[in-house]
Amino acid sequence: MTRLTERWHRPLLVLTAAMLLLTLVTVVGILTDNRTLLGAPVWLKPFKFAVSFVLYALTLAWMLAVLPRRSRLAEWAGTIIVAVAFIEMAIITVQAARGHRSHFNDSNPLDEQLFSIMGTSILVLFLAHLVIGIVALLQRIPNPVSAYAIRLGLFLSLLGMLAAVPMVTPMQDPGLAGISGAHAVGVPDGGPGLPVTGWSTTGGDLRIGHFIGMHGLQALPLLALLLTRFTRWTDRTRARLILVGGLGYAGLTVLLTWQALRGQPLLKPDAVTVMAAVALAVVVAASALLVLRREPAATTATVDA
Repeated sequence: MTRLTERWHRPLLVLTAAMLLLTLVTVVGILTDNRTLLGAPVWLKPFKFAVSFVLYALTLAWMLAVLPRRSRLAEWAGTIIVAVAFIEMAIITVQAARGHRSHFNDSNPLDEQLFSIMGTSILVLFLAHLVIGIVALLQRIPNPVSAYAIRLGLFLSLLGMLAAVPMVTPMQDPGLAGISGAHAVGVPDGGPGLPVTGWSTTGGDLRIGHFIGMHGLQALPLLALLLTRFTRWTDRTRARLILVGGLGYAGLTVLLTWQALRGQPLLKPDAVTVMAAVALAVVVAASALLVLRREPAATTATVDA
């Protein structure tokens, strides 16, 4: 355990600590600053991003430590992620302090330049994350459960990043001066939304698929932990269940993004969306049952909690 801890990627741990501190600062801002932007407290966006980066950086640091061989390429990629994350969070925080939008803002030369820098930073982060995913794919991880959880988690988060791409496509041009993209589909940004997340309750919202996909990075290792802790199934069965769960999770990310692109609020799907969700659930459940049917009868008992 000590050896594993010593291998944790230190720059990613520094990013984790910094984002924890920023989380506390933004909470104070939310409680003491009455300003709003697009109907939400100005400090809510940096708060949400800080929390996400805490989870993201800590999970990546753990994954790099779990890899059987240290990879200079992956560690350099991790350091690059730290650098661009600090750049992105600095811009989001500064813009919040100014009371300006950080995303999709072309209203003046400074805001346009800051948004352009953010866009470049996100692209660099995506490529660095992809490098780590490829390294994890090429290394031989002895435990198949960990191998599937790490690899699928990494690539699910890449899918989540791609789910955000439609936000800046021409189809998301709201026709407003100085605004070059949007989270919402079919309604303006800043309308009625769910608590904390702000996800639109009157139209589609591309942040939902983006959020779900990004946090596949934590969901798959968590599923692996639960299967290892609470079942007596073989590692082969657990790994297959991780694969089923990962494919189902990817399907959910695509489904939620498709729903948003059609202008539907998360909690008000139409019949087609409901049918697609049911079909996905049936396929995942049937696949899991098929995997369990191949499990030797003597190992199917679960560990007492």
